[in-house]
Amino acid sequence: MKKIVIGLVALTFLISCNSVNKVQSEKTSKQKTLKEVSSIPIGPNVKKGVLSNGMTYYIRQNAKPEQKVELRLVVNAGSILEDEKQLGLAHFMEHMNFNGSKNFNKNELVDYLQSIGVKFGAHLNAYTSFDETVYILPIPTDNEEKLEKGFQILEDWAFNASLTDEEIDKERGVVLEEYRLGLGAGKRMLSQYLPKLMYNSHYAERLPIGTKKSLETFTYEDLRRFYKDWYRPDLMAVVAVGDVDVAVLEAKIKAHFGKYKPVKNPKDRKKYKVPNHEQTLISVATDKEASSSQIQLYYKDKREAKQVVTKADYRKNIVKNLFVSMINKRLEELRNKEKPPFVYGYSTYGGTWARDKNAYQSGAMSSDTGQLEALKALAIENKRALQFGFQQGELNRVKKALLTGLERAYNERDKSESRSYASEYINNFLVAEVIPGIAWEFETHKELVPTITVEECNALIAGYIHEDNRVVILTGPEKKDGVKITEAQVLQVFEEVRQEKVTAYEDKVIEGGLMNFIPKKGAIVKVTKDDKIGATTLFLSNGAKLTYKKTNFKNDQVLFSAFSYGGTSLYSDADFKKTSLANGALTEAGVNGLNKTDLGKVLAGKIVRLRPYIGSLKEGFSGATTPKDMETLFQMTHLYFTKLNLDAKAYNSFVAKNKAYLKNILSNPSVYFRLEFGKYLANNNPRFIGFPTEELWDATDYKLAYEKYQERFADAGDFNFYVVGNFDEAKLTEYAVTYLAGLPAIGSKEYFKSDSHKPLTGISEKHVKKGTEPKSMVNIIYQGEATYNAKEAYYLRSLGEILTIKLVEQLREEEAGVYGVGARGSISRFPKGSYNFSISFPCGPENVDKLTKKSLEQLQNIMDNGPTEKDLNKVKETQLLEYKERIKKNNFWLGLLESADFNKKDRSEALKAEDKINALTAKNIQEIAKKYLVKNRIIGTLNPE
Repeated sequence: MKKIVIGLVALTFLISCNSVNKVQSEKTSKQKTLKEVSSIPIGPNVKKGVLSNGMTYYIRQNAKPEQKVELRLVVNAGSILEDEKQLGLAHFMEHMNFNGSKNFNKNELVDYLQSIGVKFGAHLNAYTSFDETVYILPIPTDNEEKLEKGFQILEDWAFNASLTDEEIDKERGVVLEEYRLGLGAGKRMLSQYLPKLMYNSHYAERLPIGTKKSLETFTYEDLRRFYKDWYRPDLMAVVAVGDVDVAVLEAKIKAHFGKYKPVKNPKDRKKYKVPNHEQTLISVATDKEASSSQIQLYYKDKREAKQVVTKADYRKNIVKNLFVSMINKRLEELRNKEKPPFVYGYSTYGGTWARDKNAYQSGAMSSDTGQLEALKALAIENKRALQFGFQQGELNRVKKALLTGLERAYNERDKSESRSYASEYINNFLVAEVIPGIAWEFETHKELVPTITVEECNALIAGYIHEDNRVVILTGPEKKDGVKITEAQVLQVFEEVRQEKVTAYEDKVIEGGLMNFIPKKGAIVKVTKDDKIGATTLFLSNGAKLTYKKTNFKNDQVLFSAFSYGGTSLYSDADFKKTSLANGALTEAGVNGLNKTDLGKVLAGKIVRLRPYIGSLKEGFSGATTPKDMETLFQMTHLYFTKLNLDAKAYNSFVAKNKAYLKNILSNPSVYFRLEFGKYLANNNPRFIGFPTEELWDATDYKLAYEKYQERFADAGDFNFYVVGNFDEAKLTEYAVTYLAGLPAIGSKEYFKSDSHKPLTGISEKHVKKGTEPKSMVNIIYQGEATYNAKEAYYLRSLGEILTIKLVEQLREEEAGVYGVGARGSISRFPKGSYNFSISFPCGPENVDKLTKKSLEQLQNIMDNGPTEKDLNKVKETQLLEYKERIKKNNFWLGLLESADFNKKDRSEALKAEDKINALTAKNIQEIAKKYLVKNRIIGTLNPE
């Protein structure tokens, strides 16, 4: 649904493009050329213009996906511009643009978009931040009317919102429900540390959601005044990227937006600053419902952030990027130690919540008793980088990775999704992010990256680390004894680090590559082709099969998967319980004598992702790579079969991090509810693990898990492998023979065992009390055994989509009692036939009974009367639109191939999806509801204590 962007930028690894270097080596500055100081161009494929009224627009023709255009309305105004009577109204205005306008009465907008296959929330969306509001509208372009309507919607959002008294009052309830969702430990701790982080700044007082009092009491005129002041041409941009001619899009923009006059005497769009401060500001915020311990360390720049304008600016930004990559590699290595100082750690350089204020930021998650240790570990790594710098080998690896990523983006330049371009243009309008196009960026990186020295990267941190403008934030669970970390203890950490002698980082050199042996080759004994879906199957000499489909959906993508029947279903109950938690640790040990850190070094500059897994019914692999690195993926697959490491230290590290992460997670009321309700639904299943307690961890047997892994992957001849993407078929065949066909085979031909346990049935309720805020959760479940039927599975899924539309209309729009609500249904074939249908929503405790009743009434109405043709057609239109996009994606075909084989189905059935969708009737929906949803209903609720 619509969202508010208030997340800490510090928790991302993105490097802000408007950041500025404080240090530049003398050597580099002397080498600047006229070319380096020239302005960065705008890419040749985007047309940027400004209408006479001051409104900016961006247009690009792009055929991915086909017959679709991504439209955006960008407003350079957010909560920072609210006056004291308008707290929360920038975000409230975003909501109101979906509640009536000049050309769309109440509900007509969402109703129309659903009728052409655009889902509210999943496709149609918007967000509000401190400085901007952005509306997201994807529109099918298979006919002129839809395109015209799309621009009409954008025009109405910009200039013609109705803002009637009645609709404003109705929407108060919805926004108050969204406000309620944000309540809890995080919000309470935020209120303590935000004034320190954004010291003496307007940002500390303008969270986009506003205050409960303001949302309940603001006047109609307060909202209309915000719309009038800030939704004006000079503060707005239209972005249109998609499968439409540029001239057509430009004509639409001029026709819809060029007719509006510039505002006379416009209100000043003030840029709010974040003042500097000499002292270190410290906030230690605790809460009894906090579920994790976090550390945030900020060194805020004294100067305002500057825009990237010249090639020299761009080069400085690359240096920052390389620096951040190297420091994070070191922190990742620390994280992988047997006794890690934190669950994860990171450093980055970029924006705070304010556009004009950048900061060098380090952060971590720790155990509830390890915050000071984690803070010290971060500070020591910063000191190590400051005192000794980085080494050439470290820089070489991150350079390779950076150029590889850019090369892949360049290779995909004609297959990039329209929404990614739209995001770039939004940032250009709001923060002047450069948009030269991937061709320019790739060529410029190839030119500049080799010239960047390790000395330049080392020089950066001297400008980052300083005692003024420093902020330390510690958040976490309230300790039972009430003892809290003091500011003096935090400052003592920095004093200890100042006095501590650190040594230079030791960059271990890895000799050789990934494989230090030549695998035994096998052969291909048979080849079959499935012309219906364009797939080929290679039957290998060890019994394994490799099915592949070559596509051109992406230029530089190859997807990989594999499965063999069995999984943990073949474990005894006792072995299952001893190994279930340890299975996730197995790959932490690395392969072929290389630990995780070594693997990272060996694979530097390669794009390879591969994960072996042991599921409940099967074991297998999930992975992805590029055509260039495909051999490496096959090598890793071979090694995961034959050379998985056994490393107790890696396992101990995994356990330590998980214990630290999970120790207080049950303090979160919603997590506690999900686990308690899950336990209730499990109905005493002997294999139900539940929450991983200390006792469960201590009873886990890593060595047994490793032995079971060896069993599950002992017979490669029982595996089915799949490859989908753009690759050289001859090379694929060579890799299959070299790395797969010679793998061990013992002719096991296993199958999974069906679980004899039956799901909870009947009519029952489970009520859980947890938390202090007035927040509740309702989960209505229908479940039981069923004979699998593909048509019925589709009908039940479609019922969920139709019911979701009705629940949004009733619970959100009519009752104003929820922010979001959803229903979903499925029928599973394995391990034995079963069905599941759920309705879930958060709400206020006072509304639990009423909204539960309303939900069941909506469901009963479908049972009694069936859905309306209008609602049925909305769902069918959406399904058709999504299907047409899915079949142009590699992951669709990879999933189809594996799923069809696992379920022993005809692959070509998936190609009949359009016929299946078009044949769906209201009677199908009504009958499936009556068949499955008249019994076996379990209601779970969460209410505050």
